[in-house]
Amino acid sequence: MDDFDDLDHRILSALHACGTDPRVASAARCLSLAGEHAALWLGAGLVGAAVDSARRGSWLRGTALVAGAHLAGTSVKQLVRRARPTHVEPLVRTAGRHSFPSSHAASSMAAAVAFGTLGAYGITPLAAAMCVSRLVVGVHYPSDVVAGAALGALTARLGAGWMNRGAHD
Repeated sequence: MDDFDDLDHRILSALHACGTDPRVASAARCLSLAGEHAALWLGAGLVGAAVDSARRGSWLRGTALVAGAHLAGTSVKQLVRRARPTHVEPLVRTAGRHSFPSSHAASSMAAAVAFGTLGAYGITPLAAAMCVSRLVVGVHYPSDVVAGAALGALTARLGAGWMNRGAHD
């Protein structure tokens, strides 16, 4: 194992150990479940579209960017095919067996960036917690989460012009 892999394993082990506290484990499980298939973020985008009629189109396009980031993450995962961590006992079941990148992190950071441009700044700490939860539950390496977060943020940034066109649509 090289130094990078060793660091990835050690960070995961340390954060996974936080899951020995039942309250932390429960919160991490809840976040992981809410983030399956980007459900939390897609729901948040639809709620934003429903309550902010002046920017409904921007909310819906932002929601599409979140879905796109999730899809991009799952697509890259099928290409890379990195196995999930085996040195820790996972606290949740996963939809697939591949780990890199984290689709939860991709959709979370896409939501933080896209919805943040619409003033929903409270999503950013929740998105960060979602990313950390993937380590606490033991289903991703830190590098998976960082790569997923970067993919999601990039997806949202690249689509920002499209998302915000016609500010009052």
